[in-house]
Amino acid sequence: MSITTCSGAISFSKELELQSAGFYEELAGRFAKDAELFLGFSKENRKFIVQVERAYYGVITDALEGCFAFDLDTGPFQLKTALPDGTRYPDALSGALEMEQTIIDYYKAAAEQSKHLMADVPRAFNLVVKKRSERIPKIKGLLGQPAQ
Repeated sequence: MSITTCSGAISFSKELELQSAGFYEELAGRFAKDAELFLGFSKENRKFIVQVERAYYGVITDALEGCFAFDLDTGPFQLKTALPDGTRYPDALSGALEMEQTIIDYYKAAAEQSKHLMADVPRAFNLVVKKRSERIPKIKGLLGQPAQ
């Protein structure tokens, strides 16, 4: 799917956030020892939706939306959130790392493509990048990897 408008970018970011929230809720259900962290990530994802949508609705006009500001193919940003039965904890965490990087890459691309048209939306996208990037060392710590 190709995204050409800001509303399309916002809708896709919401889809990513909801999918990843579901992933973390499933991790919390399967791996109780870190359930609090995973549920915190899920709750934070829902806050990201509100934050991004608020920035968008605060600045959007028909004139802006009529301009096709984006040229994003969603293919590279599709998430793998399925956790087959018997998924081992390290494999689930590796999947979480991959998912986080995919979402970060999407927000970076969306921020870059929207920065010349408006300020609030790319700022919201970049704030999500910052917050999601803070998850990487936490997940790596659960895997016993250096945070870097």
